[in-house]
Amino acid sequence: MIVLPGAIVKVTNPNDTYYKFQGLVQRIDGNRVAVLFEGGNWDKLVTFQMSELEAVDPVASKKKK
Repeated sequence: MIVLPGAIVKVTNPNDTYYKFQGLVQRIDGNRVAVLFEGGNWDKLVTFQMSELEAVDPVASKKKK
């Protein structure tokens, strides 16, 4: 899947604090991607390298439940 603003992505770098977190792509600048994480009472915007992210298919995620 292509990663564009508005896409849901998952962090794939096991050495990162946000490993396996899913967030919403806000901005893309070259190879850097700003991802918004929302949860409960906090929101966090974090920048990652494109290689550290994987697009998530929201339809497939709902079918697994």
